[in-house]
Amino acid sequence: MINYLDRTVLGIAAPSLTQELGLTAAVMGIVFSAFSWTYAAAQIPGGVFLDRFGARLTYFLSVGLWSVFTLLQGLATGLGSLLAFRFGLGVTEAPCFPTNSRVVSTWFPQHERARATGVYTVGEYLGLACFSPLLFWLMGQYGWRSLFLATGVAGIVFAFVWWFRYREPHESRTVNQAELDYIAKGGGLMAPGAAAGSGFSWARVRALLRQRQIVGACLGQFGGNSTLVFFLTWFPTYLATERHMGWIKIGFFAVMPFLAAAVGVMFGGWVSDALLQRTGSANVARKAPIIAGLLGASTIILANYAQSDTLVIAILSVAFFAQGMTGLGWTLISDIAPKNLMGLTGGIFNFAANLAGIVTPLVIGFIVAGTGSFHFALAYVGAVALVGALSYIFILGDVKRLEVD
Repeated sequence: MINYLDRTVLGIAAPSLTQELGLTAAVMGIVFSAFSWTYAAAQIPGGVFLDRFGARLTYFLSVGLWSVFTLLQGLATGLGSLLAFRFGLGVTEAPCFPTNSRVVSTWFPQHERARATGVYTVGEYLGLACFSPLLFWLMGQYGWRSLFLATGVAGIVFAFVWWFRYREPHESRTVNQAELDYIAKGGGLMAPGAAAGSGFSWARVRALLRQRQIVGACLGQFGGNSTLVFFLTWFPTYLATERHMGWIKIGFFAVMPFLAAAVGVMFGGWVSDALLQRTGSANVARKAPIIAGLLGASTIILANYAQSDTLVIAILSVAFFAQGMTGLGWTLISDIAPKNLMGLTGGIFNFAANLAGIVTPLVIGFIVAGTGSFHFALAYVGAVALVGALSYIFILGDVKRLEVD
């Protein structure tokens, strides 16, 4: 929840921030994209750090430091300082999702992982849905800088809560031996500390990238992330400039797609685990909901042809609901990643997925600057989602645990 709030708060602040700092749409596209430049670049180092030091320390440092950079954005005085703080945010958030995947693989047997992934993923969307109206109100009352200060402080507090509360299953005082056996029997990665043979080498990176499962999953997640990035960055500006909505109306309407995405996340997790229980096939259980989600996300294009604001929000809500189902990509990665390279595999996956965070804001920014409209921007987002669906259908292959020396 805090992770996505810290990313998205810039999108909420953007209409006011651009006026105060004198930034054009094209320049704002660069600012939106800047986070993902360092976020993507730090994925592999972040994954290696995770494999070496474990989830507890990695998450504590990641959350604490990214929250500091979030807070600092509220003190930005121009393009240079804003870019510097976005770069810092990207580096420090990089280990977050590989750590999430590691925690799920450690604490849950395979047949419960989709729902577990859904629970933490739904928090991202629910947080945005619940807090967006509050953040719009806060900006109206105290200015855009207050958004960064409030979310930054909240993240710093949570970092210390995590450090004092989180433990691995074998370290937890609340877990008995029967529960440990249940997790281990279901494929939970119970080994404490750093995984044996988890050191970094480019040979291991190349070996992972030769696996069709990794390539297919990365391309698919790029497609799904493109839709997500639109909502996290340009969505409020789209409502303000393309649909000519006021702040109060934006605060109300912006909630709907995020609530829909939250439902999509939980629905996708429930369907996936139900299919796994019924069919015993990880191929069907993991791939089918993701493919359906990517195809559904492509319907965002239809918003170009809707006249009423209500219909536009309905279409965007359907598309974001479907995109929420693609969050299962992290469950799939936890199923196929080599046991000794969970962090590195997650880092590669998130690196490829978050290239969308670099490309999408830039493409949309230049399209809007060049055409004065979001028409072709939505077409781009929908087309990339279709490409993602095709990668899962034709490239990914079997969902199975990989072995890489």
